[in-house]
Amino acid sequence: MSESVPAMSAPGGGQPAPTAAGGGSGVERPGRGGRSRRRLIFEVLLVLGLSLGQSAVYSVVSLLQKLSQAPIAQGTSTLNKVQSSREYFDLTYQLLGIFFAVVPVFLVFYLLAEPGKSVFRRMGLDFRHPWRDGLGALGLLVVIGVPSLGLYAAGRAMGITTEIIPSALHQYWWTIPVLVLSAIHNGLLEEVIMVGYLLGRLEKIGLAPITAAVVSSLIRGSYHLYQGFGPFLGNVLMGLLFCWLYKKYGRVMPLVIAHSLVDVAAFTLGPALGFGG
Repeated sequence: MSESVPAMSAPGGGQPAPTAAGGGSGVERPGRGGRSRRRLIFEVLLVLGLSLGQSAVYSVVSLLQKLSQAPIAQGTSTLNKVQSSREYFDLTYQLLGIFFAVVPVFLVFYLLAEPGKSVFRRMGLDFRHPWRDGLGALGLLVVIGVPSLGLYAAGRAMGITTEIIPSALHQYWWTIPVLVLSAIHNGLLEEVIMVGYLLGRLEKIGLAPITAAVVSSLIRGSYHLYQGFGPFLGNVLMGLLFCWLYKKYGRVMPLVIAHSLVDVAAFTLGPALGFGG
């Protein structure tokens, strides 16, 4: 980063407590009017285009391709794929994929940074409340995990959900650690961008809080459409819940932890939980 980039304090720093509008900082200036709004719209489109918005477009195309070939229930969705038949090249590709996929999170931190203020603290992505965040995440694990299994089973029975294969990786010594890293990456990327960043930015643009939450949740659902309509619905509902919790408590950390735990369970225990092999 260049010297002109505003400094970002480390998590747990000594700045004032956050508000729930973590994505609403710093860009808008008094007197700039419509120009600031246009810049924010362009910024949001860039962030989404480099991350989950791009995934949403590919997901829609993937769903259309599957529907054009056979009923959706006959399709499969593999979440963690083999990248090379050679063990250590596969490991390298897996780690590179995780690293570059999380770069948009650091872009968001850069865009929200302000001199003398901690973007982590303002977003609630710090370690000031480990017990509260941990217990909240465990509660969310139950609230979103169990219904997700039921929704997946119902979607399969109704023929509106593909067979989800959480991992097709070969069994190496590094497989479980990589799956855990992949799960953490998903939790961090989705909750920081879709909740911690996007809600505040959409409100700055002029959307009402409830409208911003609906837009964020619909985008969340849309980048899961390649899995079918059941996961789309489940993730929209999950998004609405997470947006409400963030607006109420102003902390993204329990959302990141809960999301990561759900994915860790799915990726490592997939067949035992009823997912494909």
